[in-house]
Amino acid sequence: MLDYKSVKINIPFFDAVVQYLAQKEEIDVAIQKVLCKGVFINGLEVTEFSSRLASYLNVNDVVPCGNGTDALYLALLALNLEKGDEVIIPTFNFIAVAEVVALLGLIPVFVDSQDNDFNIDPSKIEGSISPKTKAIVVVHLFGAVADMERINLIAKKHKLFVVEDVAQSLGSEYKGQKAGTIGHIGCTSFFPTKNLACFGDGGAIFTNDKRLAKKIKMLTNHGQINKYEHQLIGVNSRLDTLQAAILNVQMVHLEKNIAKRRAIAKKYTDELGEIDSIKLPYEAINTLHSYNQYCVLLPDKAVRDGVKENLRQNGIGSMVYYPKPNHLQAAYAMYGYTSGDFPIAEKLCNRILALPIFPTLLAQQQDYIIKNIKDFFARYGY
Repeated sequence: MLDYKSVKINIPFFDAVVQYLAQKEEIDVAIQKVLCKGVFINGLEVTEFSSRLASYLNVNDVVPCGNGTDALYLALLALNLEKGDEVIIPTFNFIAVAEVVALLGLIPVFVDSQDNDFNIDPSKIEGSISPKTKAIVVVHLFGAVADMERINLIAKKHKLFVVEDVAQSLGSEYKGQKAGTIGHIGCTSFFPTKNLACFGDGGAIFTNDKRLAKKIKMLTNHGQINKYEHQLIGVNSRLDTLQAAILNVQMVHLEKNIAKRRAIAKKYTDELGEIDSIKLPYEAINTLHSYNQYCVLLPDKAVRDGVKENLRQNGIGSMVYYPKPNHLQAAYAMYGYTSGDFPIAEKLCNRILALPIFPTLLAQQQDYIIKNIKDFFARYGY
């Protein structure tokens, strides 16, 4: 192990610079090619990336767009839902799904999560369906895939659309299928911290439905069917050529980087499994977890905050995903939810902590993180 005693430690939760340096030569060449050609919008690199990602996912169509939130917005917009229609979504989640549902004039119907994989609880979905329900948005959190077989059976029974959000789980698998290709539409983000990341904002929508793909392509580009011929009311949400060029490089390393994440996760699990007070991430049978985050559950908020502060004092970054569930956010108070409505999600918010996990994390750095956590529990006797 490195001797950290005489140096100031800084192990960030995520290190964007180190990520860049790992593929610096390839990325610099790709960027220079775009700069020299001068085609910054809808360049050939965008088409190349769409094709590469479609092949990787084994899906018919990939439509790049401006960011992951736009991807969700465009997916729901393409489904011809009417104002007042209800969409079932998890409450333990980043706010983007609730946001786009509300902005489209739809009604978010929140559902509680499971405390093992943190995903939407399929057993709670059917009780939340009403005659106004038209879709379910499934968010595969942290790299763990939700129980899509059960969810799709419910959706088929009630004739609902299924939209998958794989912003945190691109590359994860469910019974041999890539996450995001199991429902009607998949959406993702290429935010810099993701498994497949660009150096800014970017996103994509994917589907096997040719009709939906054609519509989404028009919607991303002002509703155009041809230049200056607008068939739909659309938006301007395009993945720019520079970001596509970067993503083409990152695609080459995606599987290798997921393997690195899984190796880091295994080491955490092997080492931290000795501490009874820590509940470790869950990987269901017949799934592949891609560990965009490595989230553990601590006994309560006081212990969680204590571990987080101990890590901070020792130069180690960590994150709380998420400190408050969607249904308790002030922006969504109009829907009438209150504290206690979704007890699992609310407990998760008080107990969860994400540890550093990125492909360039050094073994010595991880040893230091694990040692600090073990020392904390030994010192306080939890």
